[in-house]
Amino acid sequence: MMNERAQRLLKTLIERYIADGQPVGSKTLSMLSGMELSSASIRNILADLEGMGLIASPHTSAGRVPTAKGYRLFVDHLLTIQPLEELAMRELESSLQPDSPQRIAQAASTLLSDLTHFAGVVVTPQRSDVAFRQIEFLRLSERRILMILVTLDGDVQNHLLTTERDYSPSELVEAGNFINQHYAGQGLSAIASRVAVELRELQGNITELMSAAVRFGQSSLGSPSDAVVIAGGMNLLNVRDLSEDLSRLRELFATFERKTELLKLLNQGQEAQGVNIFIGEESGVMTLDECSVVTAPYSINGMVVGTLGVVGPTRMAYERVIPIVDITARLVSSALSY
Repeated sequence: MMNERAQRLLKTLIERYIADGQPVGSKTLSMLSGMELSSASIRNILADLEGMGLIASPHTSAGRVPTAKGYRLFVDHLLTIQPLEELAMRELESSLQPDSPQRIAQAASTLLSDLTHFAGVVVTPQRSDVAFRQIEFLRLSERRILMILVTLDGDVQNHLLTTERDYSPSELVEAGNFINQHYAGQGLSAIASRVAVELRELQGNITELMSAAVRFGQSSLGSPSDAVVIAGGMNLLNVRDLSEDLSRLRELFATFERKTELLKLLNQGQEAQGVNIFIGEESGVMTLDECSVVTAPYSINGMVVGTLGVVGPTRMAYERVIPIVDITARLVSSALSY
């Protein structure tokens, strides 16, 4: 167990390193820590902290830098969270108003990126968990129909159908009424399984339209990578800690492009209460070994439906990033629960 002096020195060292990115020496710590300790005493404490794996000595410097383990102890026990500045708070509140889930996700990821200068990520609500309110078919021309699906949360999905025969307006109304009467308010995956059985019992006129509705519902679920919205990935080019190794940075961008590993990591955040932080190798994603990922779940009417967060270097201002992520998640939840 570390004593108070060691904790204060570690906190001072990490805060200084986060601020300027330079290894921190004993003389600097002596001036900043506010403790009346000799340089020899400070060096002894630093040696103990290094032996515990909390700090390390770069080969090119006599100073020390925090390790991922050191950051973890700092975040869990030594961090002082700062209140979000009023200007940033107003920007979040004005930008995250009730809208469709996709547009809110885009706005949230952009805000997270702009406010932190890192990459903002949002996992959108999974379509299988979103019930629909209404479906409508509109005749555009012979054998061309526009299908409009409105979900309970207000998201509108349009899809152009090419049918085997021409349908009259009355047939299209009949098909829409049938689907709305029997399936409105249910999740798309549940609809697909029920309709597959019930189609066999229907008369031919609306069978084709029903099948099209089911296919559209299934296709709108999308691939897992479609569920992740990323903004500001290029900000990481300006982060010295990451941009010095271009090959590693390319691998990180490839992870952003694939999205599947990122989605798996972010989904872990849905199980957390409040903000969750992955530092370095804790993410389990090799290309994120030099990064920290700060996430928080968001909900619709009290049910957790997605996660949002920030991807940046391990040397980030956690005391500011954490409240940004936390408040953004709360505002997204409020905007979606109207």
